[in-house]
Amino acid sequence: MTLDMLKTLGSRIDEAFFLIGGAVLLIEVAEVCFKGAHKGRSLAEMAVSASTQIPSILMEVFVLTFAYGLYYVLSETLVSWSIPLTWWSVVLALIAADFTYYWEHRIAHEVRLLRTQHAVHHSSREYNIVTGIRFGPLEGVWSLIAHMPLVLIGFSPEMVFFGIIVVLAYQTWIHTELVGKMPGFDLVMNSPSNHRVHHGCDDKYLDKNYGGITVIWDQLFGTYQPEDETPRYGLKRDFDSRNPIKVWFSELPGLWRDMRAARTWGEAWRYMMRAPGWAPSTDRSE
Repeated sequence: MTLDMLKTLGSRIDEAFFLIGGAVLLIEVAEVCFKGAHKGRSLAEMAVSASTQIPSILMEVFVLTFAYGLYYVLSETLVSWSIPLTWWSVVLALIAADFTYYWEHRIAHEVRLLRTQHAVHHSSREYNIVTGIRFGPLEGVWSLIAHMPLVLIGFSPEMVFFGIIVVLAYQTWIHTELVGKMPGFDLVMNSPSNHRVHHGCDDKYLDKNYGGITVIWDQLFGTYQPEDETPRYGLKRDFDSRNPIKVWFSELPGLWRDMRAARTWGEAWRYMMRAPGWAPSTDRSE
């Protein structure tokens, strides 16, 4: 295994899932065109999901492209050892990236500041392949930070990038209602059924199925939930907008209002770093 082979493999996997996603998109668009009264709404929902790529791509080009150089700096200055590049180490890097993604994803649900970005992905009342590219502008920053430990334990930046790419590419095909339950497969791998649960705002589905490629981590850490009935998609609160600006920044106004109302710096900090929905006790003893 060489670096060139690793980069080629990552590109091929990404392209393969892109083609699968493109095929699903064509079917979904054709289906939408026969919806009649709801056709305009569904197409508008797809358009606003796609629009979130504008700030995300700008962030990638002007900030994260350079920020990921930090991986090379860390690898060369702080890590005096390295995991050799072999087929086995690439598989290990992929498993490590999937495990990291589980916790990156879970923490993004449990810390309100991070949730302000990840909630963009959950804000659609519809569920289709374009939902898979519906991202908050700064989600990539948290991903960069979350994957730093992989560099510190000896994986080369290239192996870390490979793992990130494959974990994200795999999830392209799971954002669809075209594929039903897949008995057996659903218990181990992330699937459309499992991920529909994750996008549900019903109480039983909230904060479940965080896995990227596999749901083994959800099984191990108690966050797995099978799909019993079709979820109601979107945020728990009443949000149903197709205004791109409102979608891109949907959670920031609420966080800002709560922080401005905080009576102490500590309280403002807790609004940011505790779970969404946290509020100080009535006697403000916290």
